[in-house]
Amino acid sequence: KEQWFKKSLDDSINLPGSMPEKLKGDEVTVHTQWTGSLYDSSYYFNPYMEKYRIEGQVKLPFFLTPDKHYVGVAWYQKKVTIPADWKGERITLFLERPHIETTVWVNQQELGMQNSLCVPHVYDLTAATTPGKTYLITIRIDNRIKEINVGPDSHSITDQTQGNWNGIVGRIELQATPKVHLEDIQVYPDLSNQKALVRMNIRSASSTKGEITLSAASFNTNIQHKVAPVHQSFNIRPGDNPVEMELPMGKEFLTWDEFSPALYKLTAKLTNGKQTDTQQVQFGMRDFKIEGKWFYVNGRKTMLRGTVENCDFPLTGYAPMDVASWERVFRICRNYGLNHMRFHSFCPPEAAFIAADLVGFYLQPEGPSWPNHGPRLGNGQPIDKYLMDETIALTKEYGNYASYCMLACGNEPSGRWVAWVSKFVDYWKATDPRRVYTGASVGNSWQWQPHNEYHVKAGARGLSWAGAQPESESDYRTRIDTVKQPYVSHETGQWCVFPNFNEIRKYTGVNKAKNFEIFRDILNDNQMGSQSHDFMMASGKLQALCYKHEIEKTLRTPDYAGFQLLALNDYSGQGTALVGVLDVFFEEKGYINAEQFRRFCSPTVP
Repeated sequence: KEQWFKKSLDDSINLPGSMPEKLKGDEVTVHTQWTGSLYDSSYYFNPYMEKYRIEGQVKLPFFLTPDKHYVGVAWYQKKVTIPADWKGERITLFLERPHIETTVWVNQQELGMQNSLCVPHVYDLTAATTPGKTYLITIRIDNRIKEINVGPDSHSITDQTQGNWNGIVGRIELQATPKVHLEDIQVYPDLSNQKALVRMNIRSASSTKGEITLSAASFNTNIQHKVAPVHQSFNIRPGDNPVEMELPMGKEFLTWDEFSPALYKLTAKLTNGKQTDTQQVQFGMRDFKIEGKWFYVNGRKTMLRGTVENCDFPLTGYAPMDVASWERVFRICRNYGLNHMRFHSFCPPEAAFIAADLVGFYLQPEGPSWPNHGPRLGNGQPIDKYLMDETIALTKEYGNYASYCMLACGNEPSGRWVAWVSKFVDYWKATDPRRVYTGASVGNSWQWQPHNEYHVKAGARGLSWAGAQPESESDYRTRIDTVKQPYVSHETGQWCVFPNFNEIRKYTGVNKAKNFEIFRDILNDNQMGSQSHDFMMASGKLQALCYKHEIEKTLRTPDYAGFQLLALNDYSGQGTALVGVLDVFFEEKGYINAEQFRRFCSPTVP
């Protein structure tokens, strides 16, 4: 109402970044609005916790606590000069990962609103700008949960993990392309016919003629392979122009999998008179299929050995936007014998897919929703359309990456969700054959999803040591023998270990381990503070033994297609779930290392 886009804002912030990261926002107090509180309230009924309350209200949550917290609207401005040599170009504003809803003005002209949690927000500035002139760009960001409610405990927004931050991270750019340009390129590998089908959309402001040249070359392997260029001419109409071309890969093409992740760069060159639009796309010649109860990668029977990424990033409070950080994580996971990662109710940024491609790691991103504890799936709420739109958008954005092998709509839905996820799986099976699809990742008490290509379900997991010693003979076959599709265990393990109080010093960024400090106080108050390291090591040795037995029990079960640990590293949410053999930073705690873990978790286990 006050039209802040007309005003000059007098504070400053350094972007990319978040408000908590830049120490902007409100102090954390008893009045702080936490978005996720499902797993915290019960802890405060313990009379001992009175010291952590103020006037009967919660003072500290049982998850990591930021120094600053802000939920609401924030305004960002910058004066920019459009380069004079961009005359005749299409000009866009690229925001790689804002959180959450953006509205953009150029001077006083509003350009629209976007609210994706999965893909960049891109605004067309062409009609609102003239090259060579200076403009005031204003971006209004709103991180409140409003009519589009993905669920307050969704890892894409919850304070229990990354935090519901306000800001823009990743790349923030003005970009220019010819007005006749390649708007979308999707590569569909066809290994049996030694080719790739390339589907493109040419977007044009006028009628013209153009030619596309496609070529490709491998770039990350000792064996180099170049693909001969192909050409095709087109009559281009105003608007969208869908185009298909085949790229013969030759008999010597290289394939991508966890053992040999060979990648190609496709170069697409669109020539239109004197104008040229050249774009590059990374892809791999990879076939990820299902036959019976098993996954097959390029015809090789493959068991998924996975972990869940719960969006825990204590130093920044948001997912890494650089390739090196993700490559480090995937290589650590590989070193611990894993080949797969599920992203719990969120989709990582592009850097994660690039890194997984390089490492050879199979990914299952999800729609950014845990539609429970508030929203309901299939009840006609806004979440129904939003979740479908988000998976379409993320597949368009990241669909060429070889590591993007699986897709789920989200985590553990409620409502009339079975019918909704059935339509979801049917749509994707008919639309994109490059990966396999499941409706939702669910616990044991959730219904079966009859249209799933594979299941991520919790029923076949856990240990039964009551009255019996650990052994090496039992398996889970009675729990999965009637299932006809591949069965992947949901959030396996969850064996908790005692806190490592030496870890507190590592929390030098946005989120502080106030919960660890509470636990340390409890020990000290009971004269056991000196035993904390012994408790951590003893419980860690038991935890490692539990993981060994549960993973081996899974591996020796006939027709068990894979497992997904709740996490190889600690999970900060849900009342501090220290389920990892690694801490939240993917660093060792001291009671088991990668070589020891691989003895019971690797491609071949005796």
